Amino acid sequence: MKSVPREADSPYLFPGARTGKPLSNMAMLELLRGMEGMDGLTVHGFRSTFRDWAAERSNFPREIAEAALAHVISDKTEAAYQRGDLLEKRRKLMTAWAAFADKGAKRV
Repeated sequence: MKSVPREADSPYLFPGARTGKPLSNMAMLELLRGMEGMDGLTVHGFRSTFRDWAAERSNFPREIAEAALAHVISDKTEAAYQRGDLLEKRRKLMTAWAAFADKGAKRV
C-alpha cells in the first residue's frame, strides 16, 4: 500500500493542498476511495479507531471520550446535570491521542 507523504512542519495529521490547512472531508473521502486494496474504509472508521484507542490504551474516563466525539448523553436526567464542556479534560485526551497518532505516522 502506498502511503501519503506528510508535511514535517504541519500541525495536521492529514494536511491539505494549501500549506497550513487540513485535508477537507471530501478530499479525505476521495483519498480513502482511491486506496487500492482497502475497500470499505470510511472516514467514520477514524472516529471508531479513536474510540477503541481511548477505551483500550488510555486511562481516560468513557464520558471524556464520548464528549470528544461530540456524542450526546441519551439519558435526559444525566444530560440535565452535565452542563460543562469538559474542555480541559478533552484537551488532555486529544493531546495524548495526537502523540499516539503522530508516533504511528512517523513509522509509515
